[in-house]
Amino acid sequence: MEFGSIIGFLENRSILVTGATGFLAKIFIEKILRVQPNVKKLYALLRAADAKTAALRFNNEVIAKELFKVLKENCAGNLNSLLAQKVRVVAGDITTENMGVKDASLLEEMWNEVDVVINLAANTNFDERYDVSMGINTLGAMHVLNFSKKCNKLKVHLHVSTAYVAGERSGLILETPYKMGETLNGEPGLDIDLEKKLIDDTLKQLKAEQCSEDYVKSTMKDLGIQRARKFGWPNTYVFTKAMGEMLLGQLKENIPLVIVRPTIVTSTYKDPFPGWAEGVRTIDSLTVGYGKGRISCFLGDPKAIIDLIPADMVVNAMIVAMVAHANQANETIYHIGSSVSNPVEFATIQNYGQRYFMTHPWINKEGRPVIVGNVTVLNSMESFQRYLTIHYLLPLKGLQILNTACCQYFQGTYVDMCRKIKFVLRLVELYAPYLFYKGYFDDMNAEKLRRAAVANGVEVDKFNFDPKTIKWDEYFMGIHLPGVVKHVLK
Repeated sequence: MEFGSIIGFLENRSILVTGATGFLAKIFIEKILRVQPNVKKLYALLRAADAKTAALRFNNEVIAKELFKVLKENCAGNLNSLLAQKVRVVAGDITTENMGVKDASLLEEMWNEVDVVINLAANTNFDERYDVSMGINTLGAMHVLNFSKKCNKLKVHLHVSTAYVAGERSGLILETPYKMGETLNGEPGLDIDLEKKLIDDTLKQLKAEQCSEDYVKSTMKDLGIQRARKFGWPNTYVFTKAMGEMLLGQLKENIPLVIVRPTIVTSTYKDPFPGWAEGVRTIDSLTVGYGKGRISCFLGDPKAIIDLIPADMVVNAMIVAMVAHANQANETIYHIGSSVSNPVEFATIQNYGQRYFMTHPWINKEGRPVIVGNVTVLNSMESFQRYLTIHYLLPLKGLQILNTACCQYFQGTYVDMCRKIKFVLRLVELYAPYLFYKGYFDDMNAEKLRRAAVANGVEVDKFNFDPKTIKWDEYFMGIHLPGVVKHVLK
């Protein structure tokens, strides 16, 4: 791969970013504006009914975030002027043709001006409604690609997927594409058109039966999990993302296509400052639950490798990849993770969490520190169920009997214990496949990209995505956990 200056490439480019209010999209937008304020235009597409609503969402959910404090300082009070010149907020919806953009003149402008398309729009809920997840993660990917095909100056189409489209495979997982209809368990019959028809027919039947909205929602969630597991995927999210990749591979034609598959994305490592996080993201569900005193036991293999990668490294990899593959009419896939280059075990992460919250307890809304203790990690579902029965279900049964006597104290305790059990069971259902994960993600393509960046003398200091540079102890204890407490636990 031969390519020149990354910052030079970005100058006077027009870039479309979908899912502009998402976690990685915010970091991407901030990074581009900070390192290359002479970018021609950033088209930030987000779901909204009209331009006014879109602008309001963008200001409140993107620019108002602390993430932009460094850019604001660099602009010396002129950020609004920069945004007015360089950012065009676009109201749209990638689940529909032309990404739901209704302004015909704006569509023509983008088709004539856009050089790079970055698809970051996704629904990441593991158990989302099947119709919703399919609409965004599968059909949405197709609609964004179709939009790219109409862009007269397109240099590259970059799609952000997830490494966990690999499902629960073990061993070394390669950076290879999915063929249309390929399944993880060898089950035949995966056909995206038929899956879409199944969704439409199910919704039609539920409507005819005049089912409540809650029942429809529940049924569509169950359908997604059922179809995912039929073909070997553990949840609706990774199943629909895998089908999205299949569509891209089949329909790309001569479009330069890059698919970036991050692993578990965590808070920023360095850029624009260390520790920025937003929302409770995957592994941080355990962190937040433990810090709040809601978890005293959990399920997992202490020796399992948990593949983590800071968000700014993902964005840096995206930017380097889009420059490296500009005008190359092929498909390239990158795993952006750490399980091969710099692995960290579940037991190590657990140890970081215990050490941190024992010395820096979270302060609850009453102003009191939450004192946490050791977490019992159970390494099989059988041991977990046994522990749950002894420590929760049997005491719960006793409290239920006491509750019939209308004892206010025990009534409160009973409700609290029910909530705790429900919370732990949901985490187990969603994350157990990853806490026993036996796979690790080959990042040879990503390593070649890193080496090419060095060989070409580009600005590797500004666009570092090498997981070998991460010192996990320093990152967790000094950056990630303090960042989660500040920005998520608050």
